[in-house]
Amino acid sequence: MKLYYSPGACSLSPHIALLESGLAFEPVLASTKSHKLQDGTDYYGINPLGYVPLLEFDDGTRLREGPAIVQYIADQAPDKKLAPANGTLERYRLQEWLTFIGTEVHKGFSPLFNPATPEEYKTIARDRLVSRLKWVDSRLEGMQFLMGDQFTVADGYLFTVTNWAKPMNIDLSPYPNLLAWRERVAARPAVQAAMKAEGLLK
Repeated sequence: MKLYYSPGACSLSPHIALLESGLAFEPVLASTKSHKLQDGTDYYGINPLGYVPLLEFDDGTRLREGPAIVQYIADQAPDKKLAPANGTLERYRLQEWLTFIGTEVHKGFSPLFNPATPEEYKTIARDRLVSRLKWVDSRLEGMQFLMGDQFTVADGYLFTVTNWAKPMNIDLSPYPNLLAWRERVAARPAVQAAMKAEGLLK
C-alpha cells in the first residue's frame, strides 16, 4: 500500500492509523502547494481532486477521503481495536465522531487557512469552531479517549485537526479535558513516529 500525504495535513490521521495498525505501507510525499510528487509526477494524475490523503492498494485501486481510509485500515487489523466491529452500534458511534470531526472541526478550520477569506468571516468561523471545541471538551470529561478507554481512528483524526489550533491562533487552554486528551494521544509511540516521519517533531 501507498499513503499519499503532505506534512501536517489531514493525511497525518491515516498515517497514525497505519502505524498503529502495524500494516506495511509506503509513505509518498505529495505537496499540496505544487501538486507534484518528489519525482516531478503530477499528483492530479493520481488524485484529480489534488488533495491528500489517498491510499493506493497494491493492485492500483485507490481510496480517497480520510474517514473512509482510516476505517479501511482499522478493519485490516481488527486485533488492534482501532474501530469497533462493523454492524455494531459502537461502529456507528465511531462514524458519528468521524463525521463530526470532518464536517464541524476539520472544515471549521478551512476558512482560517485561506488567505482570501475576509477577516470578518474568519471571526465568525473562529467563533463557531471554538463552540465545537468546547463541546468536544465536555464530551471528554472523565474519558481516556473519544470512545472510552480504547484509542480509535477517531482520536487520530481529532488529534490531527486540533494540531492546527496553535498556528491558527486558537487558544485551547480553556479546554482542560481536550488538552489532557491531546497529551495522552501525543504520547503514543505511533503518533510520535508519524509526527517524526512528517518532520513535525525533532
